[in-house]
Formats: sequence, C-alpha cells, structure tokens
Amino acid sequence: MSVVLSLKGKKVTLRMKAVSAAETGESDKRGRKASKETRRQQLVEATIDSLAKRGYSETTLADIADGAGLSRGIVNFHFESKEKLLIATLQFMADEYAANWGVALDKAGDAASSQLWALVAADFDRKICTKRKLAAWCAFWGEAKSRPTYQALCGARDTKYQELFVALCAQMKVEASYSYDAETIALTLSAMMEGLWFRLMMGDGLTREKAHAAAIEYLVSVFPGHMTHQGPK
Repeated sequence: MSVVLSLKGKKVTLRMKAVSAAETGESDKRGRKASKETRRQQLVEATIDSLAKRGYSETTLADIADGAGLSRGIVNFHFESKEKLLIATLQFMADEYAANWGVALDKAGDAASSQLWALVAADFDRKICTKRKLAAWCAFWGEAKSRPTYQALCGARDTKYQELFVALCAQMKVEASYSYDAETIALTLSAMMEGLWFRLMMGDGLTREKAHAAAIEYLVSVFPGHMTHQGPK
C-alpha cells in the first residue's frame, strides 16, 4: 500500500506494509497462548510453594490461588480441579529434573566416570536443589504409594535413571576390576542421594555444598581408580 504526501510542494510516496486480518489474528492468538502458559506456570509455582509450606493434605485451591495472586475462577479455568493441578505440578517437576540431568549428561563426554560425576553434581544444581522443591517432592513421595497416577508419571523416568547408574557402575567395574556388584552399588548411590535430599529438606543445618561434598566423598571411596576429590581422573 502506498501513501502520497505533499511536503513543501514536493510529493513524497511512502510505502506501507498492509497487515492482513489473518496476521493480526495470528498475533492475538500467540498473545493469548503466551498468557495462558504464563498463568498455568504461575499456578504451578504457587502449588510448589503451598506444598512446601503446608504439605499435601493441607494445600487447597484457595491457598494456591492466593499464592499466585489469581482468582479461584482462574484456577478452575486452567486446571478444573486440585488433582489436575497437582498432576501438572508433578509433571513439571519431573520434566525439569529429567531435563537438568539430561543436559549434564550431554556435556559430560563419553567417559563413564565423567558421566557419573556429572549426574551426581546435577542433583545439587541450584535450579533443582532448593528447599521448596525438595519439600514438594517429599509431599508427592508421601502420596505416591496410594496414588498410581503419581507412580506412573515418574516411574519410567526413575527406571531409566537407575538403569543409567547401573550401566555406568558396570562400565567402571570392567575398567578398574572393582569387586563390587554394579546393581548394588548403583542402588546404594541412589539411596544416598535421596537421603541427602531428605536431610536438606529437613533443614538440620546441612547445606547444598556440604551435601554435594558428601556425595563426592562416596564417589572417591567407591571408585578410587576413577575419581578424585577434584573430579574424574
């Protein structure tokens, strides 16, 4: 589209891009989608806060709405029920956790020792290892036994994660002729990591840095041919 203007007796032609109704509609659609995603994330974060503060059974939709600074109607519009919001929150936390250790693994290189070192460090990442998120995880763990949906949601990821630990321990056993059983060592490593998370959540003075140092001490003691306190050999 062209517009002709007259400036001091001279004609100036300005060419303007026409914006179609379809383009405008697409822009509005993207804006609404972004707004929806923002609202949903606000509610998920507020759910994590409430779980950390009140626990599972005491968390209500009203608490979540107040924490997010939104109305109860907005909560119902996006999630319909407390259970659906809780499932969405658990899904978000599980996806975030899996993505975090997946990135760490990709950056670690091919050596089994480097990969295991990276996986352990990922559990103490500042993005993942916070008191509020650990408390929320604990709240979900407490309900998992009686709620198959929660077990199904995280079960496949937990299995994949544990199988990876076993494979790495088995590889290092071959490389250094360790006498341990790979599955047993992988199980004790996972249990130790979960125990450190629980201690951090309880807030008994243990810091994230000290917990990570304790995990490193375990790695060094079990894999002396592969690990030092400074990192993989």
